Amino acid sequence: MRFLRETKKMIVFVSFFSIAVLILIGVPINNSAAKKVEIPDVSSVDFGDPGDSIEINNIYMPLIPGTIFTYEAVTEDGLERNTVEVTTGTKFILGVETVVVRDMAYLDGVLIEDTFDWFAQDVEGNVWYLGEATESYDNGNVSTEGSWEAGADVDDIGEVAEAGIVMLADPMPGLSYMQEFYMGIAEDMASVLQLNATVSIEFDDFDDCLETKEWTPLGPGSIEHKYYAPGVGLVLVEELKGKTVREELVDIEP
Repeated sequence: MRFLRETKKMIVFVSFFSIAVLILIGVPINNSAAKKVEIPDVSSVDFGDPGDSIEINNIYMPLIPGTIFTYEAVTEDGLERNTVEVTTGTKFILGVETVVVRDMAYLDGVLIEDTFDWFAQDVEGNVWYLGEATESYDNGNVSTEGSWEAGADVDDIGEVAEAGIVMLADPMPGLSYMQEFYMGIAEDMASVLQLNATVSIEFDDFDDCLETKEWTPLGPGSIEHKYYAPGVGLVLVEELKGKTVREELVDIEP
């Protein structure tokens, strides 16, 4: 999941046969409550009437069709530029109609990755992530490593790829959650750090931002802090592995 991930917790325990993850869907949570909540199977989640799931209006992650977010980061390899387009396309996965978001990453103007992500919002306002189709390019070679679809892909020991949640309806500090799970391919996790972060970037200044910490056991030591502005979405990513790299929002269309 490049979008809202790498450029892709209550405590999460993963074994070869089970996942215990911590989120209450539609149940109020307070700081004194237990932080371990199970993410239900997506097939048991209420996404409302047909078509409701494609209206993603979570305050920290509004995905309005036609919107294009552009991000830039100065890396050791050069200038990386990401365009994230909320398309008008949809895709049915496990009976859920998802919004198709296209994320294209360029390094010094050369396309290095092209990804289609699939998101949906349940009736409580949680934004679910149901997979991605990705292609990366390197010296003429094309790789689809990292692609997965909830319910469709099965690993070598019979574990089926599972949907996760990328944005909670009611994020609160201390909550942790699984964003995706396809063993050995996609195992992103996140935790909520604060709801009152201030972000100052060249594009604009933002108050009352949600700050999350995101990581994956597939890349030990690689940690990101992401900042989401109310009514806007992702505005800043700080990659903390080695030298800190900042990926900033530089434009929104329309």
